[in-house]
Amino acid sequence: MKALATPVLLLMATLSLLAYQQGLIPPSSAPAATTVLSAPHGRLALGVTTGALARNWWQPWTQADLTTVEIFEREAGKHAAIVMWYADWQHNRLPLVSQLNAVARRGSVPEITWEPWDASKGLFTPQPRYRLRNIIDGKFDPYIRAWARTLAAWKRPVLLRFAQESDGDWFPWADYANGNHPGQFVAAWRHVYRIFQRAGATNVNWVWSPAFASPEVFPGADYVNVVATTCQNGDRQLFARGWESFAKDCGKTIERLHALAPGLPIQLAETSSAEAGGSKAQWIQEMWSYLAYHPEVTSMIWFNLVKEVDWRIDSSPSAERAFAAGARSPWVN
Repeated sequence: MKALATPVLLLMATLSLLAYQQGLIPPSSAPAATTVLSAPHGRLALGVTTGALARNWWQPWTQADLTTVEIFEREAGKHAAIVMWYADWQHNRLPLVSQLNAVARRGSVPEITWEPWDASKGLFTPQPRYRLRNIIDGKFDPYIRAWARTLAAWKRPVLLRFAQESDGDWFPWADYANGNHPGQFVAAWRHVYRIFQRAGATNVNWVWSPAFASPEVFPGADYVNVVATTCQNGDRQLFARGWESFAKDCGKTIERLHALAPGLPIQLAETSSAEAGGSKAQWIQEMWSYLAYHPEVTSMIWFNLVKEVDWRIDSSPSAERAFAAGARSPWVN
């Protein structure tokens, strides 16, 4: 890493954020499986989250933990334009300005996956405290307002991925879980958004990140800056659908997102593949090939950690080579 915290690179990172929010990525020629892609005038912002950043909800990451991001960058051969971490409402009283500053100093844009629940209780667990009705009725307004004011005071761009995968049934903020009802997710989202607007947090870019791009949980283009989705692949032990190609799995959701909000840029959040079930290297190659032809996808966050399986790009030498080949493309920022 060479002087990533210089003012010039900080300016470049901010300009890159603005560029990808406008979706400025032209198409390119199709790549061979082992060649570097070529789309010299395009930009796709590469991002990452790591184990240290994912466990932030109970153990806040520090400057030293950013070494995990540096390892990813060395293996990918590319700087991470976006660094994403997680914060739940139970354990994260305020966004840590020290974390925001640490990411900005290295020339990256921060993205926070902000989760209205107690993450320690796990998926598919009822959490009456965090029912959507409680958010809508203002019971969390002081907490939300404190976050809004802190991020507004920070002033620099930050991506806020709020209440992801809301069209599933595994998180307590879904319309069909935890005693919630249809329409409440959208009402809760808009309520939180308006609090941020009143606090002057216009530097916050709102990332709506469903699992299936279900239109009934879309808050509307006036309340969203970026649309996103989780993009993960593996065998039947991980996913009922089993192993699928990138285009068949993630491509379908990308198409739905683009049809739902054609004016908004698309992010692939928590992107990764397991090794078991097929060729991870080939899946990664397919990913880069697909992204070269889809300018609506303007950022991609790699889920570079060990959780259910080893999702990291270095889970095998072939996977690492495939990832680095695509990441070195001039259209990847």
